Amino acid sequence: MIRPISPLIKLFKGKIYTAVLLLLFLLIIGVLGFKIISDYSWIDSLYMTVITVTTVGFGEVQPLDENAKVFTIFLIMTSVVILGYAITVITEYILSKNNYEELKQRKMQKKIDSFKNHIIICGYGRNGKQAAKKLLAYKKPFVVIEKDKEVLEKFQSEMVPFVLGNANEDEILLQAGVDRAETLISALPNDADNLFVVLSARQINQKMSIISRASQETSYQKLKLAGANNVILPDMIGGDHMASLVVVPDLIEFIDNLSIVGKGNVNIEEVGVEKLFTTSKIETLRHLDLRKKTGCTVIGYKDSSGDYIVNPEADMKLEPKSKIIVLGRPEQIQKLNSLYGID
Repeated sequence: MIRPISPLIKLFKGKIYTAVLLLLFLLIIGVLGFKIISDYSWIDSLYMTVITVTTVGFGEVQPLDENAKVFTIFLIMTSVVILGYAITVITEYILSKNNYEELKQRKMQKKIDSFKNHIIICGYGRNGKQAAKKLLAYKKPFVVIEKDKEVLEKFQSEMVPFVLGNANEDEILLQAGVDRAETLISALPNDADNLFVVLSARQINQKMSIISRASQETSYQKLKLAGANNVILPDMIGGDHMASLVVVPDLIEFIDNLSIVGKGNVNIEEVGVEKLFTTSKIETLRHLDLRKKTGCTVIGYKDSSGDYIVNPEADMKLEPKSKIIVLGRPEQIQKLNSLYGID
């Protein structure tokens, strides 16, 4: 991922190019002036120009007449201005490069401070990058915490707000806005680190949903006890998926082709019932008649207590704060979103 060049750095580079051109122009004028006025050779003209511009104080090649002296005075005065400008620009450029990371982090922190009900991703490894990619596709605000500066410099983007530091530290979690976040994803490679992050985050924010990665099955229960709402074991999921491709390959291939995130290719959508009708009057799936209106099929229902029902009946009452899961072709999902104004 290519990082955009800072406008400040661009500005200083433009000034440096200007300073170099002015210095070259000054050398050319000096060489031509000494060549024409004093009839020096090209080498002597260049020598006189360099010692005059740099004010080193060496002696002249031969005594100067009045015209040559006037030209030399003009050359010295001009060189003082141009050299001063060049030194100032180069110094500012060096200082700006040293302070660029600090200025960028301040700007990033200001953006993070404006977030509310956002997602925090701890660790920007394979799992962390994949989570960030999905959240970007779904336009969900999130912050990445990563302690390895080289990883951030390699993969960072202005679209991915980040905090450089160890997610195990409360100060870093607070810097990422853990006290006002909606969800935290702990995707660190070490289970002990994930456990510590879950404990710290849960202590700061009791209402936040926490999802943690785990490498060992023995860590599953510990992370749940520490406060994680969900614990994902990537190795177990990967092995189960490969075995399923042997046992029921066509079914797994069909499921793999379903998409829940993306532009124009979504097959499954989760919709809160409040977006479909006014919950002051409880409706049923039959009353909604989504199949006729949009072509989508309701394949699941999640009630207000968090319990799931697969393939719910048409007469099921839709309670407030519940959700339905619908399946359809991308154009059908798009029709559903457009019909009910779902972002």
